[in-house]
Amino acid sequence: MVTYMNILPNFLRSLLLTSIFSFVTPILLIGVSWTSFALISHLPTLQTIGQSGLTQIWYFLGTFGSGHPWQGCLVIAVTCSLVGAMFDGYVLSQNPRGH
Repeated sequence: MVTYMNILPNFLRSLLLTSIFSFVTPILLIGVSWTSFALISHLPTLQTIGQSGLTQIWYFLGTFGSGHPWQGCLVIAVTCSLVGAMFDGYVLSQNPRGH
């Protein structure tokens, strides 16, 4: 028999770690994309592709941030964090012992 007092600390730890990783992942992905396009824009033959990519990333983030790209990045990160926490909660509710 599984006691709920043993499950709760593991559940909270798992939920916290999942939320943190789900928050950091889109920020890193956006940062790597932005950095890649910024580096590409310094190459003479690919300058227009790099600048176009940077512009598209800023427009995309601005859409989610009401015109502010940094706020859009945070909105996406918080949303991914909440979705990750919900998936983790669902998985743990389906298999409470972790088997």
